[in-house]
Amino acid sequence: MTDTPPPILPVRTLAEFPDDFASVLCVVAHPDDMEYGSSAAVARWTDAGKTVTYWLATRGEAGIDTLPPEQAGPVRESEQVAACAAVGVEIVEFGTHRDGVVEYGLDLRRDVSREIRRRRPDLVLTGDYHDRFVAGMLNQADHRAVGLACVDAVADAGNRWIFPELRDEGLEPWSVRYLAFSGTMTPTHYVDVAGHLDQAVASLEEHAAYNSALPESFPKPRELVTWILGEGGRAAGVEHALLLDLVTRR
Repeated sequence: MTDTPPPILPVRTLAEFPDDFASVLCVVAHPDDMEYGSSAAVARWTDAGKTVTYWLATRGEAGIDTLPPEQAGPVRESEQVAACAAVGVEIVEFGTHRDGVVEYGLDLRRDVSREIRRRRPDLVLTGDYHDRFVAGMLNQADHRAVGLACVDAVADAGNRWIFPELRDEGLEPWSVRYLAFSGTMTPTHYVDVAGHLDQAVASLEEHAAYNSALPESFPKPRELVTWILGEGGRAAGVEHALLLDLVTRR
């Protein structure tokens, strides 16, 4: 990259991410959010036979300045499906929240809780919900809303008296074991993703329309993903790693 960003520095000793789970639900705001490093862990997990599904709050329709939302939405949705296929994910669902103005609140919590009850994952992976994320960069509003909604939705999903209408839909309560946050400035664990760099790069490259609209100075997919996972590996003492803040709930 032209201007090398600051290193990703953990604030404590990192532990290796546990492997005692069989299913993962990834919850993010936009197409491409998972592709900045997190998809490498997804590739490792699907290669190991774990079930991984995605739920995106929006279709990313406000993400391409040169395309109006009604055109950009279908393009970005299609690109996300292709990005998922690159790392072995077959199921990706999209919510109906508006890109750029996602609001934290009961509607979002309910939607995430619904998907948790539907997929019944052991692990929910989302993005950091603080105002700063990796390398001290400012975090985008939709990311913050979705990450915070996940904090509450994993509890909501396990409580039959919260959103009882979900039971009317045939969705019984489900308790998530692990909740993990990517892009965090305070990682606790690392996923060793050695051997999965190329899959992660390929997943980001599938966002061709989005990538082509970025400024020329913005790092290309291989350069960016290699930096993210390489810095994670440096912090963890391995070749490539995804750093995560992990909460064990039960």
